[in-house]
Amino acid sequence: MKAGAVWETTNVSKAIELIVAGYVKVRDRRALVDLLAHRRKVLAQPQAVSGINPQNAVKAIQEELALIEAGLVEIKPPPGSLPENEWS
Repeated sequence: MKAGAVWETTNVSKAIELIVAGYVKVRDRRALVDLLAHRRKVLAQPQAVSGINPQNAVKAIQEELALIEAGLVEIKPPPGSLPENEWS
C-alpha cells in the first residue's frame, strides 16, 4: 500500500496499519478478507453493550475497516485478468 494512502488522515492503530501493509505486500487477499470480516463482527459488539457510549470504539473500527478495504483495492488484479467471481 502506498505510504500514507489512508492512515495519514485517520487515527488507525499502528498495529492494524502494519498488519494491512504486510498483507498487501505479500498480496494475501484471503487474510485481508478474514480481517475485514473479523472487524465487522467486532463493530457490532460495542453497539450491543448498554450503559456505555460506543462512539469512539465504533469510529476507530470504521477507520480500520476503511484501511482494510483500501488494502483490498490495492491488491485487486487489473480488470479482465481474472474472472470477477474469482475475485469477489
